[in-house]
Amino acid sequence: MTATNTGVRRNKTLSHIVRDKWLYILALPGLIYFLIFKYLPMGGVIIAFKDYVPFLGVMGSKWAGLKWFNYFFNNPIFGTLFKNTMTLSLMNILFFFPAPIILALLLNELRSQKYKKAAQTLLYIPHFVSIVIVCSITYVMFNSNGVVYKMTQAITGNTVNFLMSPAAFRPMIIGQTIWKETGWGTIIFLAALASVDVEQYEAAMCDGAGRLRQLWHITLPAIRSTIVLLLVLRMGSVLDTGYEHLILMANAMNRSVSQTFDVFVYQQGIQSGQYSYATAIGLFKAVISVTLILSSNWAAHKMGEPGLY
Repeated sequence: MTATNTGVRRNKTLSHIVRDKWLYILALPGLIYFLIFKYLPMGGVIIAFKDYVPFLGVMGSKWAGLKWFNYFFNNPIFGTLFKNTMTLSLMNILFFFPAPIILALLLNELRSQKYKKAAQTLLYIPHFVSIVIVCSITYVMFNSNGVVYKMTQAITGNTVNFLMSPAAFRPMIIGQTIWKETGWGTIIFLAALASVDVEQYEAAMCDGAGRLRQLWHITLPAIRSTIVLLLVLRMGSVLDTGYEHLILMANAMNRSVSQTFDVFVYQQGIQSGQYSYATAIGLFKAVISVTLILSSNWAAHKMGEPGLY
């Protein structure tokens, strides 16, 4: 009986694949991409447990066990890296994550479709600007000859070196991220808002509900599942701060706050050639990320949301 059921399920699956063959063909490039660049490189994680020597290869290098993990956790810089990474990530969640939601809600309130489309186009453009250009613009605006520097000096009477200040480093990074990615992040929320039944708003208006009441009781519940899903996914990348952005804005004066796990991995792996050490740090980050995704997804289910899976 079991074999018969298995055969029926297999035939049903094959029939679905044949029926939707063009959808599977359309998904094939993405699957190949993830297979080549995401799954196959996982085999290289083994060098985190070896004294990897490029000339000897992965299999020829000697086993080191947990040597590199012990070395990393006992390194005095571990506390600084963990603090800087978590602080920047929490600031991202607190300030950047709600920004696309708020902006999508504001755009959703626009009644003029022409103005709405024009605003969306202008908001999407920064996403396509290279982070190098963003950092260059920031440097021009905040250096000693920049407009922000001059305005601050004229208003307060004091000179503030924003580019060299450790206190200004994190707000500048978050500000750049918000400016660059907020508009692009509204796409998924606007798509979720488009599925809300207009009759719900009409019924609420007949009951005397104002804009704020409609927002609280209709709009936000409609996108709540999307918000929770994206938050779960965001928790998986809490330790990912991106090294390119930080390296471009880092200097000798703000190094105490610009050193994160990603920057340290780049310095140890690419610049210093300590591949096993860098891989061990990357594996540590991956384990923490998986743990955060599983725990946040469990919490989402406890709150009655479908979560990621």
